[in-house]
Amino acid sequence: MPPSSIDRDTTMPTLHNLGFPRIGQGRELKFALEHYWAGQSDRATLEHTGRQLRHTHWQQQAALDFVPVGDFAWYDQVLTLSATLDVIPERHRQGDTDLDTLFRVARGRDQQAACCHAASEMTKWFDTNYHFLVPEFEPDQRFRLAWRQIIDGTAEAKAAGFNPKPVILGPLSYLWLGKFSQGDSADKLDLLPRLLPVYRQLLAALKDAGATWVQIDEPILALDLPAPWQAAFEPSYHQIQVQGLNTLLASYFGPLQDNLGTAIQLPVAGLHIDAVRGASEITRVVDRLSAHKVLSVGIVDGRNIWRADLDAALATLKPLHAKLGERLWLAPSCSLLHLPYDVERETTLPADVKPWLAFAQQKLDELTLLRDALLSPGHADIQARLADARAIQTARRDSPRVHNPALRKRLAALKDSDALRATPFSEREPLQQQRWQLPLLPTTTIGSFPQTPEIRKARAAYKRGQLNKHDYNSLMRAEIKRAIVIQEQLGLDVLVHGEAERNDMVEYFGEQLDGYVFSAHGWVQSYGSRCVKPPIIVGDISRPHPMTVEWATYAQSLSDKPVKGMLTGPITLLCWSFVRDDQPREHTAQQLALAIRDEVQDLEAAGIGIIQIDEPALREGLPLRNSDWPTYLAWAAHAFRLASSGVGDSTQIHTHMCYSEFNDIIEAISALDADVITIETSRSNMELLAAFEHFAYPNQIGPGVYDIHSPNLPSQAWVESLIEKATARIPRQRLWVNPDCGLKTRTWDETRAALAIMVNATKALRQKWLKAPLSAA
Repeated sequence: MPPSSIDRDTTMPTLHNLGFPRIGQGRELKFALEHYWAGQSDRATLEHTGRQLRHTHWQQQAALDFVPVGDFAWYDQVLTLSATLDVIPERHRQGDTDLDTLFRVARGRDQQAACCHAASEMTKWFDTNYHFLVPEFEPDQRFRLAWRQIIDGTAEAKAAGFNPKPVILGPLSYLWLGKFSQGDSADKLDLLPRLLPVYRQLLAALKDAGATWVQIDEPILALDLPAPWQAAFEPSYHQIQVQGLNTLLASYFGPLQDNLGTAIQLPVAGLHIDAVRGASEITRVVDRLSAHKVLSVGIVDGRNIWRADLDAALATLKPLHAKLGERLWLAPSCSLLHLPYDVERETTLPADVKPWLAFAQQKLDELTLLRDALLSPGHADIQARLADARAIQTARRDSPRVHNPALRKRLAALKDSDALRATPFSEREPLQQQRWQLPLLPTTTIGSFPQTPEIRKARAAYKRGQLNKHDYNSLMRAEIKRAIVIQEQLGLDVLVHGEAERNDMVEYFGEQLDGYVFSAHGWVQSYGSRCVKPPIIVGDISRPHPMTVEWATYAQSLSDKPVKGMLTGPITLLCWSFVRDDQPREHTAQQLALAIRDEVQDLEAAGIGIIQIDEPALREGLPLRNSDWPTYLAWAAHAFRLASSGVGDSTQIHTHMCYSEFNDIIEAISALDADVITIETSRSNMELLAAFEHFAYPNQIGPGVYDIHSPNLPSQAWVESLIEKATARIPRQRLWVNPDCGLKTRTWDETRAALAIMVNATKALRQKWLKAPLSAA
């Protein structure tokens, strides 16, 4: 879509963006980072790539009145702010803060491997699949302006001829998302008086660098906040004001609700609201907005890839424009970090589906068209573009891709008993132990093994048609055999086939399910250099044929030890896809659950008696407001049980969850009724097991004993200490031993060494504990 041809007048809304994807259309930043970490390039080369990407992204947003600055990060924007404020754990300090400092915090080591300390904890950014590095505070934490990336970036954009709008995370949200390194007994709000002067210093530096507006994100305004946190906002924002610098306070991911009064009253020049998830409160915000403030309306969805209903958007915007005039700003609902770059690059999407989609570039085009339609509603070209958009909405709604009557009939026939195991765990457990004869502290892995360059090369050649199916399958079988042999050599108790044939834990299944389509370039950042390419759910989901049975049975034929069948659960398939927005998410989850249920039953019929259904996204899908939790948890747990419950008592169902806080949903985790749950706990030093201290979790659990996201090898003593720490909350006889997560991103050398340490630590503790009664646990 061409840039707007409408001349600016006194009623023209301002167009801006809260943030842009940063990894590069060709994942240039990913590859530059990985080359640097591997010692294959120098810092100057890495910095050059970053500079090129920033300028390219600003140019792609040149039609906007402001371009965001500070949305670019070398690893994570929260980590960037921590470096800016000098919140660097002592174990990672080596002189002045530089790029290698950031990488030590994030990865546990830098390019020179000069530091091999524990990386900082990583967790999900609100209810997205993006991860951030959790700030680590000390009780006597001091802040100072120590890293000038956003300041220099503002000056860089200004010098390049762009109008920069720096974007920083606000002081209250920053503290909320952090943790004390020695536990959370202290009050993080006690740090606020020390933090605010540095924020003011940062804002003054941004003004000096050429900024006239700054965007301060306070996403915690979409949460249930304790009264002291609500009360802290107004005095904080009075203290950080800088004369001559306008502040746009941005909230997103949900409505303000009881925080609306707090946000409205702040001494800022403007307020951004999420008009997609918070559409119901737009009128309340406008009615209470001060006459001198601007209102930024996040009118197109920054979280999903569907084209906007422009008629509905205009119906919302027209009365706002009539009342606010130039005080109306238009933007996406949140940062476009969560979207791919440009749907026009896609050449393999079905021709009928492609027009339904809007990636980051198309979202900005939609904003331009909305502004033009507000100012010149009768313009022939504008009316033609709106008519095209209207036709796209109709085509999508009426498409046969969307509807599957047979599936709908099957869903309507489901009974409550279909989502329940035949007997309780207390009766299943002895039957499973009798069948598998597993030792104390059974060892296993989460599922994936290294995706070597050879595997990736073979997959790429197969997709290009340069390798036939027989030869490709032969190569994958050789990799599976290699994985089985290595696991037997290491002495693991429950094996996995290694998932060599899988490109991604969601995309692999989506490719075999009806109702999905796939992009070729739809990459989005998950964390650091890690990118994912979410599949797109366009219609009703069904499974036309078995998806994993052949690979699982082949792997099991190679060993007398049990080999787990490996599946991705319905909630993760939901959350890690771009999900359809024309029906409740609950309905899509139920469809996915039926597809996985069919696969589980086929695996069992083929002789696979241990089946893992991964649900790392269960916590991620949790609504931000507590009042919405019970409904979500009920249908999410029901979907998992529907997927897993159609098996016999001696079949053992596992699930895996990573980077999830369990304390507040432990009863829902228990309601899944998985026989074994494996979870990430090593980065938090087993802190996540606090959830099990006051809740008698009835089933078996495998807390991760080493961090797979760091190249550092754990020591045997460290692994033993984590296992022993786990026994303070979990009985020994119910403990499993496993890494935090899958191993696809690690090398085989790292994998073998780390797993050998894990197995040796387990054997040492078995020998120690078998000399003592289990009642001592």
